[in-house]
Amino acid sequence: MTPPAIDATRFARIRARLEAAQPTHGAPAALYEFALFVFKQGWACLFGALMLVLLLATHLWYPAGAPLARYDALVIGAALIQAGMLAFRLETHDEAWVILAFHVVGTVMEFFKTAHGSWIYPEPSLLRVGGVPLFSGFMYAAVGSYIARVWRIFAFRFTYYPARWMTVALAAGIYANFFTHHWVYDLRWLLFAVTAVLFRRCRVHFTPWRAERSMPLLVGWFLVASFIWFAENLGTFARAWVYPAQRDGWALVSPEKLGAWYLLMIISFVLVSLIRNPTHGPRESC
Repeated sequence: MTPPAIDATRFARIRARLEAAQPTHGAPAALYEFALFVFKQGWACLFGALMLVLLLATHLWYPAGAPLARYDALVIGAALIQAGMLAFRLETHDEAWVILAFHVVGTVMEFFKTAHGSWIYPEPSLLRVGGVPLFSGFMYAAVGSYIARVWRIFAFRFTYYPARWMTVALAAGIYANFFTHHWVYDLRWLLFAVTAVLFRRCRVHFTPWRAERSMPLLVGWFLVASFIWFAENLGTFARAWVYPAQRDGWALVSPEKLGAWYLLMIISFVLVSLIRNPTHGPRESC
């Protein structure tokens, strides 16, 4: 096991102590590995978890009539979270550029989707462009942050990963379909089929503790997309944004959105893969 560097962050030191624990076999070892897996997943979700806390806390307790609009407070809070992630070396600068790219990709789609009534941001604010408050891009950045961090924390590597140009072409097709389906046939089922064909044999290998584990990448993506869909339900409960079916009161987000998040997550995954070698997983140092 590689020891943390001298200047390793506090999390790296905590992780090293946890990984040095003594359970070696049987149920105690299995339970400990599962607990360590959950801890690391939670740490990888830090950006998104803090964003959800901001959304819920401001929904429940933000004072009515405050000089600063709630949405503007969310923009400032999100920017501080992102700055903290970099200052405490929880993200690398290379990852930050990729996350910024996904932030921009998501914000451009927000402009288009809100203009076409797919969802709305019902509260007033100053820090917005058109109908889109600027905190919205940070919600997409949270997805990119999770993928970048979980890739490092679990030392991802992949077998039977498709050629990079194929994955980039798939991501471009997915992104284009989010726009073009408003005018021409929705190709999402074709995109699902292409994804299944490209990644049908691909497995992601990850190391929660001492032993390397693996699962089909398609299954891993579904699990992550399901978690994002659950988080989106919390976000709409906090009225950070509202779908047409929720204008008269909160309702469960349509399960169809799970498929949309599955596809959007592939875009984020491909962006992160541009700075990571999909066949090798460097050990996380923060």
